[in-house]
Amino acid sequence: MGWLLIAGASVFEMIGVLGLRLYSEKKRFRNGLMYLGGLGMSFFLLYASFEYLLVSVAYSVFIGIGTAGAVILNMLFFGESKSIPRIMSLIAIVIGVTGLKALS
Repeated sequence: MGWLLIAGASVFEMIGVLGLRLYSEKKRFRNGLMYLGGLGMSFFLLYASFEYLLVSVAYSVFIGIGTAGAVILNMLFFGESKSIPRIMSLIAIVIGVTGLKALS
């Protein structure tokens, strides 16, 4: 159950980051709601996961997935750099998150 909560929290974090990006470009209610709602829900689910997982592991996996997801979203939808070093760094994040999950 804890890992499902972390997965949900990570998805909502990506929604929140996408909303932040959109809100920074156009200050619309919908973008602000996406930003605040996404990040608010992500922290709610993260907090709920602490009942099942160690805080250090849950938070690290949450941040890793959210960071990688946000970078990928920005690469796909906002034209950010898709350089080899950047992609290799994303792969390193995924390997690290996978390692934390496998060892907990």
